[in-house]
Amino acid sequence: MARLLVLLGRPDRHLPPVVHVAGTNGKGSVIAFLRAILEAAGYRVHVYTSPHLVRFNERIRLGGRLIEDEALEELLKDCIRANRGNPITFFEMTTAAAFVAFARVPADIVLIETGLGGRLDATNLITQPYLTILTPISIDHQFHLGHRLLQIAAEKAAILKSHCPAVVGAQTRSALRVITRVAHARAVPLWRQNYEWRLRHREFGTVFESSAARRLFPIPGLVGNHQRDNAGIAVASLDQMPEFTVSDSALRVGLTQVEWPARLQLLARGDLTRDVSLDVQLWVDGGHNAAAGTVLADTVRKHLMDRPLRLIVGMLDNKSPEEFLAPLVPYVERFWGISIAGESSSISAANLTICARRLGLTAEQAPNIVAAIKAASSTQSHVLICGSLYLAGQVLAANNEASNGRPQRKLRPSFRKRHV
Repeated sequence: MARLLVLLGRPDRHLPPVVHVAGTNGKGSVIAFLRAILEAAGYRVHVYTSPHLVRFNERIRLGGRLIEDEALEELLKDCIRANRGNPITFFEMTTAAAFVAFARVPADIVLIETGLGGRLDATNLITQPYLTILTPISIDHQFHLGHRLLQIAAEKAAILKSHCPAVVGAQTRSALRVITRVAHARAVPLWRQNYEWRLRHREFGTVFESSAARRLFPIPGLVGNHQRDNAGIAVASLDQMPEFTVSDSALRVGLTQVEWPARLQLLARGDLTRDVSLDVQLWVDGGHNAAAGTVLADTVRKHLMDRPLRLIVGMLDNKSPEEFLAPLVPYVERFWGISIAGESSSISAANLTICARRLGLTAEQAPNIVAAIKAASSTQSHVLICGSLYLAGQVLAANNEASNGRPQRKLRPSFRKRHV
């Protein structure tokens, strides 16, 4: 990645101020909140996130809009030519393309999500970010990051850069010790939840308090207390961004009008849901690890207990179904396991069903998502499809929904010609 960036003229050194985000869960949601708030305040924002749900273009936003196919094709061709056939990964190539786009198209700020971990992530070639953010860290991607929380925290804390402030969401004691040790070694000022700033959730909204500010913000547009926490991390980040002025009005608009698909999203009427009875609500969520299962169960308990809950689950084989499903078990009436179409690394529907039965669920397998929805929607219920962002993307595509929750707008950027 470093070699390719040199061949491209170091676009990473010509970016707008960079906010670099790592963590286990909530990275994309925090970025979605920050983007919505900053855009409501009138700023032009670039964004790089992964993975995509329906179209690859979702990964790269230029000035608030998804990159257009023609512009993306031009960028990728430039990067492939510059690479000269050297070994390169898919994520490294597409990250380089995003950096080139961000360097060429003017903006006020760029929000960048790590792909995996932090220390060796392709995005960690950003040497002088404006701000770094660490969302809560938990166990995930053990094969790549290590099997102990201390190892995983060290990998993710490696995005911290000398003298660059870091906003830190709520962490376990062991993870916070690792983060603090890395920050001390690199002279990084920390802005930590429950230390320098706090959140108090109330029925009417959330109170944010720090030595720099006290704000009351509304219940955000994404469902669940974990999303209120993610919104709080975004609000806390504003304390460390003095060059960006955000009014209370812009804050409210951003938090309530935020869009981030497949995070406990209620599906609209579409190709997939057309024949579903009106007394059935069909939800989709991309959560796929133990921590996501815990927050999803908490959200179900608080928001979806007015009717029976039926679960449709598809997962990849690098995840633990038992750890994800265990917190949800008390709230689930019936379970359907499916294989994720076209994914060779999908856990089989049969094995998922065995896992669910082992946990005490009434479970069966279905040949595909359509059959599962038909079976689960036979009576009044909430039907929740979850277990994988890949599955969530397929559901949104099958339902003929734009991945950003509304028809996608075209973008024709006027690239500034630089030697990048």
